[in-house]
Amino acid sequence: MLIDGYEDAPLVAGEELLSLAGFWAAYLMWLCETEEEEPDPAWFGVDAADADAAYEALADEDRWPVFRIPFRGGHSAVVLVRNLADDAGTEYLVTHPSWGRLGHLATLDRHQAGPGLSWRELLHIARTPDLSSPGVHEPNGRLLLLLPALGDSDLPADAADVLRGALTWAGAPETEARRVIEALLLDHPYWEPARWSLLPASPLSGTGESFTGILSCDEPGSPRCRTRIAQGIPRDQSDRLAHALGTWPTT
Repeated sequence: MLIDGYEDAPLVAGEELLSLAGFWAAYLMWLCETEEEEPDPAWFGVDAADADAAYEALADEDRWPVFRIPFRGGHSAVVLVRNLADDAGTEYLVTHPSWGRLGHLATLDRHQAGPGLSWRELLHIARTPDLSSPGVHEPNGRLLLLLPALGDSDLPADAADVLRGALTWAGAPETEARRVIEALLLDHPYWEPARWSLLPASPLSGTGESFTGILSCDEPGSPRCRTRIAQGIPRDQSDRLAHALGTWPTT
């Protein structure tokens, strides 16, 4: 599997890992850690052995899992687990076959960058799978895979209920849902919730056109602070991306 910039990396399709009993604990449990409380795999309905086995598969230095989340218009969100021994991390990207570059959402590592998604975008991507492209199509799995890139200070009233449904789908017991939901939505260990707004129009050099429709966040550490997701793509592709993200109508 090739992704621009990772031609020499041992990338493999990661979707089969979602069937491991401890996958969601291994993937999300670190987000629930606080100074007061250590997360427990039981919060996700599994034991430590299952979580450890899934983590070993997720962190294999010889096989870097890539989770593809295809959505409207031929776009794909990509979660790439970068298992370098001295520089491990997770990249959250957006790709399209017609682009000559990657779109960057967020990075989780020692030099983190984020947040990368608003709640509005996260939910829209989760609920608009492109069934003709390979990857994860189940809405709950899509939402949970992209959840670590979220950072939004203006969550809707039903956000907790939506996440509760996704966690229940993933096997988390109802009795543990509240503490997991609070941690995943409100207490990200890497960044504060951001405020999101439409980018102001900016002239396209030499044409007098302008780009609109892509959300920007006010968190200075985010790749999406006052900038588009994929720099350098033309107006028509930017419009299609905005439409695919559910933030801007196009014809």
